[in-house]
Amino acid sequence: MIPTRLRAALLCPVLAGALALGGCASSQGPGASVDPLEPMNRAVFAFNDTLDQYALKPAATAYRDYVPETFRFVAGNMFENLRDVWTSVNNLLQGKPGRAASDFGRVVVNTTFGFIGMGDVASEIGFPKHREDFGQTLGVWGMPTGPYLVLPFFGPSNFRDGAGLALDSYADPMASLVGDVPTRNTAYGIRLLDARAGLLQAGGLMDDIALDRYLFMRDGYLQRRRSLVYDGDPPPTDDGYDDSWLDEE
Repeated sequence: MIPTRLRAALLCPVLAGALALGGCASSQGPGASVDPLEPMNRAVFAFNDTLDQYALKPAATAYRDYVPETFRFVAGNMFENLRDVWTSVNNLLQGKPGRAASDFGRVVVNTTFGFIGMGDVASEIGFPKHREDFGQTLGVWGMPTGPYLVLPFFGPSNFRDGAGLALDSYADPMASLVGDVPTRNTAYGIRLLDARAGLLQAGGLMDDIALDRYLFMRDGYLQRRRSLVYDGDPPPTDDGYDDSWLDEE
């Protein structure tokens, strides 16, 4: 498992290299405006897909099938409780103090009455769950997405979300709360398996309906991220993409 600080450091040269390639890349397909790096992205997508098929997916399947459901339920709740901390910070940065207070309330309630986050008491008593990251915060601040970008190991992204992911990784509460490196890396591994196990059914659906898995993933990611930045109510565009970065001439 890649340590948090190292993950943040790895993203910087990846983004810098992609930016350099973006200056000379060309594409002729209908996705050229949002995916000028498509040849490179497809190569990285193929690498990630192979890694997933032969390592991550089998491990996640074993985790789902052989690890007791109670353990998976508790582990998932604890990871989500930590995620709520950063969600609260991002909602505050986005100018949503009500949501930020609600998310912080979730952390307090689940940490105290939910036995350090093992249970999700907050949802049961009316604290809704949100998911915010720094990429969304940058979008709310008006930063354009930039070209679509597939990151090694991390998957679909764009220049804005890649920059946000670097800070998300650096600010991960797990790094501060778990001082023992082997224990922390084990927790990272369990979190990764738990997240991948939750996508097993969706992955099977994509295999069944997608003629081009790369395009299916790209279009779904871009539309979902746009929706998240605008809290589910994005302004209309001609092609469904945020390609405002192309107007900066």
